[in-house]
Amino acid sequence: MQRRHFTQATALALTTLPTLAFTQDAGFWTLLREGGCVLLMRHAQTEPGAGDPPGFTLGDCRTQRMLSDTGRKQANKMHEAFLRERVKINEVRSSAWCRCVDTAMLAFKKNTVWAPLNAFFSPDEREEQTREVLDAVQGWSAPRNLALVTHHINVAALTGQTPAMGEILLTRPGKDGSGAQLRVVARQAF
Repeated sequence: MQRRHFTQATALALTTLPTLAFTQDAGFWTLLREGGCVLLMRHAQTEPGAGDPPGFTLGDCRTQRMLSDTGRKQANKMHEAFLRERVKINEVRSSAWCRCVDTAMLAFKKNTVWAPLNAFFSPDEREEQTREVLDAVQGWSAPRNLALVTHHINVAALTGQTPAMGEILLTRPGKDGSGAQLRVVARQAF
């Protein structure tokens, strides 16, 4: 009898492991369906390393750290999830880095490169780009949803939180433009 209970408990635990492998927020899809959301997404999983190789060029993907096979699968899972959940993303913008552009195109099948989402390298760039994004998204309202695909440093500057690769932070900007940061109301990782 004890062996049977152990086997059942083990089987139950193993079937729930995939859901424990990533962050889920039950309100994520509900909030998106209501609209008025700005999604801040860190690009999907990349090849190992940090930053880009010395001498990289924004216009040449061969010189940058790119999405890994896992990252491409991760971005495709995002696309499938948005289709399954029947959530419309009205506009998608990304950093000019190829890993961000590729994530946006795989996940949403559309994208506009927007310079304020590019990685920054100085405090002045951080302040200027963060302010430009905050100003642009203030008053974003339902039923529209906006996805911004960028880097962890940009998301951290905008929210005070650092997402994992391929994680989406859902925000709802205020209308008054007074926020120094965007408040995260839900998260989803793939």
